[in-house]
Amino acid sequence: MSFQTNFTPVALKDANLFKPIKVGAMELDHRVVMAPLTRMRALHPNHIPNEELTPLYYDQRSKAPGTLIITEATFISAQAGGYDNAPGIWSEEQVAVWKKIFAKIHGNNSFVFVQLWNLGRQAIPSAMARDGLRYDSASDDLYIDEETKKAAFDAGIKQHGITKSEIKQYIAEYVHAAKNSIEAGADGVEIHSANSYILNQFLDPISNHRTDEYGGSIENRARFSLEVVDALINAIGAERVGIRFSPFGKYGGMSGSDDPQVYELYSYLLDQLESRAQFGNRLAYVHLMEPRVTNASLEEGQGEDLEHSNDFAYEHWKGLIIRSGNFAINPDITKRVVDDRTLIAYGRYFISTPDLPHRLAEGLPLNKYDRPTFYAPSAVGYTDYPTYEEALKLGWKA
Repeated sequence: MSFQTNFTPVALKDANLFKPIKVGAMELDHRVVMAPLTRMRALHPNHIPNEELTPLYYDQRSKAPGTLIITEATFISAQAGGYDNAPGIWSEEQVAVWKKIFAKIHGNNSFVFVQLWNLGRQAIPSAMARDGLRYDSASDDLYIDEETKKAAFDAGIKQHGITKSEIKQYIAEYVHAAKNSIEAGADGVEIHSANSYILNQFLDPISNHRTDEYGGSIENRARFSLEVVDALINAIGAERVGIRFSPFGKYGGMSGSDDPQVYELYSYLLDQLESRAQFGNRLAYVHLMEPRVTNASLEEGQGEDLEHSNDFAYEHWKGLIIRSGNFAINPDITKRVVDDRTLIAYGRYFISTPDLPHRLAEGLPLNKYDRPTFYAPSAVGYTDYPTYEEALKLGWKA
């Protein structure tokens, strides 16, 4: 382990990034948000968070008072899953561990939203077949790529375009997971409608070839996401709900900027959210992936889309916006985009740098991250990254 040296840190303590802000009912001390980060430490077969490691992991990263933590993506049900070591929040056993995690975060005077996840066709086909579950998406047999199609064929399972009754069942499972999150002590939930998972699969014409009221037009393709929004508003209140989009993302075979209607689609979604806000149901925030990160599996600087911008969102949605995507290595961009209603979510460098808010404020070097341990099932690369003071004691040179 060592400090990152490929960019020069800038002290941001006097920038808007470190001005307090109210998000929903939460009074944040600053606008540095921990992005949702899949880490694959949960226990198989029951998707229970790792009680030994995960409370410590979140405790380490919530030490700066008034920090908003968005948890790793968390399955709303077994049917919504498909990765063995990702956590869920539908069962009592899962909720029992989440309670301990949330208590650690709140013990640091910080806050937490749970990101609610449904994989759809991003699930591993063999895992779904093994567990007797469907392999779901918006449309039948419309696979991510030939490799995924072969994996499904080899597993003896076909991609299934979910029925309207199955859509309703998923919405009920989002509600159940949201209520479980609040009962476990979370401050709210984030709907994952980005990065090629099932809600994004409905939004994108490349993966949605339906001919019913959930396919075809922009209004129809947006229907599932908005029905989830409305159900969660009714269940736990708008100020406890956020939603994440990746308009320009291409991960998982999504269209991104190749869709000529991409701005029209997301403008419609944001207009719909704003119309709900005008009737007293303003969401806590909208979370947008930056076009600088079209595929989160790539290294920083790879796959950048520099021709497009999320700036359009501010014209349609008048609430708070969290932006995420390579801001840690671009402090000048951070200073430019953080206005009175913008927060910044940090991902990979929050993995490697548990005291990230402190280092961003003071312009201190960040820890290098170790990509091979992002999804490794141990404490290595999870809870063993040092704070700045610990790193200096270890002999690291800035």
